[in-house]
Amino acid sequence: MTSKERSRLKGLAMNIDPIFQLGKESLTPEFTKAVDEALEKRELIKINVLKNCDDDRNQLAEVLAERTHSQVVQVVGRKIVLFRFQKDPKKRKIELSE
Repeated sequence: MTSKERSRLKGLAMNIDPIFQLGKESLTPEFTKAVDEALEKRELIKINVLKNCDDDRNQLAEVLAERTHSQVVQVVGRKIVLFRFQKDPKKRKIELSE
């Protein structure tokens, strides 16, 4: 992902609300599956990491991206933003190339 593409995704992510909260249970298989399904539907998602989660947010983002075959757009404060293209090119909502 180029810096221009990442910048565009960061701009898009500013306008969306977190749809998941990651707490003390951390990364369970169920949570990972739910994130995977959300990425398939939305392409760009934001996750809120709660204060009771003791794990490192950057490491959580990398592990989650690896498990869901997505890319980490950014980790800012307690927010993680992930992106993955829709498998069907006709259903893609976000275009990165201009």
